[in-house]
Amino acid sequence: MTKKSPSTINKAAPGVLIALLLAVWQGLSSLGVVPKYMLPSPADVVKAFFADFPLLVSHSQTTLAEAALGLSCAIFLAFVVAFFMDRYSLLRRAVYPLLVVSQTVPTVAIAPLLILWLGYGIAPKVVLIVITCFFPMAIGLLEGFSSADPDTINLMRAMGSTQNQIFRYVKFPSALRQFFASLKIAASYSVVGAVISEWLGGMEGLGVYMTRVKKSYSFDKMFAVIFLISAISLLLMKAIDLLQKKATPWDNLRQQEQEL
Repeated sequence: MTKKSPSTINKAAPGVLIALLLAVWQGLSSLGVVPKYMLPSPADVVKAFFADFPLLVSHSQTTLAEAALGLSCAIFLAFVVAFFMDRYSLLRRAVYPLLVVSQTVPTVAIAPLLILWLGYGIAPKVVLIVITCFFPMAIGLLEGFSSADPDTINLMRAMGSTQNQIFRYVKFPSALRQFFASLKIAASYSVVGAVISEWLGGMEGLGVYMTRVKKSYSFDKMFAVIFLISAISLLLMKAIDLLQKKATPWDNLRQQEQEL
C-alpha cells in the first residue's frame, strides 16, 4: 500500500490542479471580475465547442491531414540527413551549424514567403511543417547515433561487420529513445505549424476557423479551438508513447527492473 500511495497521488495531482484552475476561472468569469468578452467562462467554451462540433471536426480533418503529411516528410528527411551526417564527419561539421542557424528564423516570418512562392494550397503548409519539425528529429537521431556504445561497435568491427550492419544492429536501436523523444515534440509542432500556416492563407483548417471567429469576436469559439488543438497534441504524444513501448521493449524491461 505504501508503494502505491505516492504513485496514485502523482497521477492525480495534474488532474486536481487543472480542476482547480478551471474552478477559479469559472468563478472569476461568473463574478464579473474579468469581462466575458475578454475571457469567456469554461462553461461558455464547452457550449461553443459542442455548438460548432461538426464544423470543428471538418476543419480538424484538414489540419490533421496537413500535419500528418508534413510530419511524415520531416521524419524521412531527418533520418536521411542524420544518417549521412553520422556516416561522414566532414558533412556533419558542414551541415550542423546550418541546422542551428535555421532555427533562429521565426516560422511566422517564413510563412508569408512560402505562400507567395507556393500559393494558397497545401504545399506551403506542408513545407512549413517540415521546416518546423525537421530540426528536433534530426538532432535527436544524430545524438542517438553518436551515443551508441563504442565497445560494442569495436566488437562488431573485430567480427568483420560492415558499416551498414553496425548501423542496423547497434546505432539505430540506440537512437530510438532520442528519436521518440524528439518525435513527441515534432508531433505537437506539426499541428501548431499547420494552424499558423492556415492563419495566413487557406480555405479550410483550424487556423482558418480561428481567423473567422476572431473577426466576429466569438472568443468562446476561439478558446474552444485552442483547447481542441491542445487535446489533439496530447493525444498524438500519447500515441507516440504507446508506439515507443512497442518499438523499444528493452527499455520497458529496463524500467521494470529499476522499479523493482
